[in-house]
Amino acid sequence: MVKDGIFLGKRYEVLSKIGAGGMADVYKGRDIMLNRYVAIKVLKKAYRADDSFVQKFRSEAQAAAGLLDPNIVNVYDAGEDRGLYYMVMELVEGITLKEYVEKKGRLSHREAVSIAIQVCSGIKAAHAAGIIHRDIKPHNIIISRDGKVKVTDFGIAKAITSNTVTFNAMGSVHYSSPEQVRGGYSDQKSDIYSIGITLFEMVTGSLPFDGDSTVSVAMQHIQDEIPVPSDLVSGVPYSLERIILKCTQKNAERRYKSTEELIQDLKHSLVDPEGNFVYIPPLESAQTIMISDEELDDIKKSYIDGDEDDEEDYDTGIIEDYDDEDYDKEYARKKERSADEVNPRMNKVIKVMTIVAAILIALILIFVIGKAAGIFKSFPAIDSSETESKVKVPNVVGMTEEDAKTALNKKGLGIKVVERKESTKYEAGVVSKQKTEAGKQVKRNTTIEVTVSSGLVGEEITVPDVSGMSEEEAQKALQNAGFQKVSSEYVYSDSAAEGEVIETTPAVGSKATKDTTIVLKISKGGEKKSVPNVEGTQVATAQETLFNAGLTVGTITYEYSSKVAKGMVISQSVKSGKKVASGTSVDLVVSDGEEPAEQVTIPPITNTSLENAKQLLSANGLKTGTVTYSNSDYPAGYVISCSPGEGAVVDEGTSINLEVSKGPASSGTQNSN
Repeated sequence: MVKDGIFLGKRYEVLSKIGAGGMADVYKGRDIMLNRYVAIKVLKKAYRADDSFVQKFRSEAQAAAGLLDPNIVNVYDAGEDRGLYYMVMELVEGITLKEYVEKKGRLSHREAVSIAIQVCSGIKAAHAAGIIHRDIKPHNIIISRDGKVKVTDFGIAKAITSNTVTFNAMGSVHYSSPEQVRGGYSDQKSDIYSIGITLFEMVTGSLPFDGDSTVSVAMQHIQDEIPVPSDLVSGVPYSLERIILKCTQKNAERRYKSTEELIQDLKHSLVDPEGNFVYIPPLESAQTIMISDEELDDIKKSYIDGDEDDEEDYDTGIIEDYDDEDYDKEYARKKERSADEVNPRMNKVIKVMTIVAAILIALILIFVIGKAAGIFKSFPAIDSSETESKVKVPNVVGMTEEDAKTALNKKGLGIKVVERKESTKYEAGVVSKQKTEAGKQVKRNTTIEVTVSSGLVGEEITVPDVSGMSEEEAQKALQNAGFQKVSSEYVYSDSAAEGEVIETTPAVGSKATKDTTIVLKISKGGEKKSVPNVEGTQVATAQETLFNAGLTVGTITYEYSSKVAKGMVISQSVKSGKKVASGTSVDLVVSDGEEPAEQVTIPPITNTSLENAKQLLSANGLKTGTVTYSNSDYPAGYVISCSPGEGAVVDEGTSINLEVSKGPASSGTQNSN
């Protein structure tokens, strides 16, 4: 453990410990050359003598040092001092995504997608630079106090062109791709798999695979299908669920080809949560994934010898109160315990999986033979690329047949017109009845049966245009037109004022009867936005944060400040946390740095007494600096010269150094004749 107050590289002062991980400790420090706070990661004593760990540590610095992106924790410097290997990084005040999810339970659709987009942006920059992260997980994602998301810990990153794979350099098993677990070649799609697992955890609050040992979790990544998020929790939008499933396909070719492609679908999900736009390529052929004994031994060895729990609790306040000797003992105990416990458990897992595999193969053979013999003709076709999930059936009564089809397709549902008959409520071409009630949960891809009006029977009334009216005014207008049944639905709208009618169902101009229920869609106004805290952040970052929160930046004014660095936000016109309408303008006051000192001219102070010179300097807003004495022809006590010199223009308060006479030098004793 590094003591507080020591200096590394004669430049970085260690202030306090702020986090610890399996391989390194993290300290808050100060760069005395640039006068800024930094994070200093120091390799633990237990690993300093191990060349492979030292190389891993250096590789992280090399991998991240060339990456300059707002969504990556910047690495400033790295070095070795007195046997301590250290890395100097950007200090991000905040918490890890892991802690954030644990604190909230699970995240909303919009919040999870927004975080994922920023993570993907950071990883996109790494991929563009030819670097694969290989250890993406919530522990390595930091959310700063101003809401900025940053990826850190490139400890096992590798160049895209490198084929080198070492088993003790795999990422955390809960987030590792099948190809990483098997020790195969990993590429950009391996990072995308880990992003998918992280997304799964954000929206469900849990991991898709867990077990008694790291080996059992690794086997699940290879052989088990990921659970459908909506089967675990309700409210996961269809598009986001499909994005997660595409990211976590066992076959890397079925995943997103790049983070850029993934970002596009994530942005699309924000505006169309229930949209059916995510395409997962179908399997070429279904086959059981078999693991050879040799591969299994390699997987076991990698997670016994490796350091699966190498999770950097960066800047979280989680402090492990161990000294270096404790770390050595704990590390030795951990390796001994792992070697004793994992092998017996793994043997049991192998037996169970062998039995399960045999049963599955037998069932597949029975199905294939039965299908060929025509026994299973009544069975519906199985499409392995589609995953069933439940959705809420929308109300399409009163819509035209085309509009109803659009509304149902948007939810991933089909439509079938089972009857066309006259209606006493709806004109021809309008849905008069739906077999499955609105609001009921059904499996995605279910076909909803509807009845469409073939013509209106009874006295026809034209639905008037009531858009823009208040709810009360619209109800009166409809009643005056002859309609006896009016109901209301309330929705958010950025285009209509709160309480204002947006539209009706059936639509304006449609024909209906007095018994037809006219549904008013009433605006609840724009959905309220929470104002983020941007004080203390760079003005460009503040603008981006406000924009991402659905707000706009108003007037930016600049003020001198001795407390806030130049370019940083001093204050904001709307307090953070306040709920405001979308698009609300937030004014910013930005620091212009310290106010410059006034300039003054050094007055004539030579050939005058020291006391008089001091008074002249003080009267002109200057200070007396160092006073030195030397022999001269000036009278003793008189100023010979000053530095800076007379007439020089300097800042008010500058110290002026003075040279004062001691009088003429002694001429010595003369001999008389």
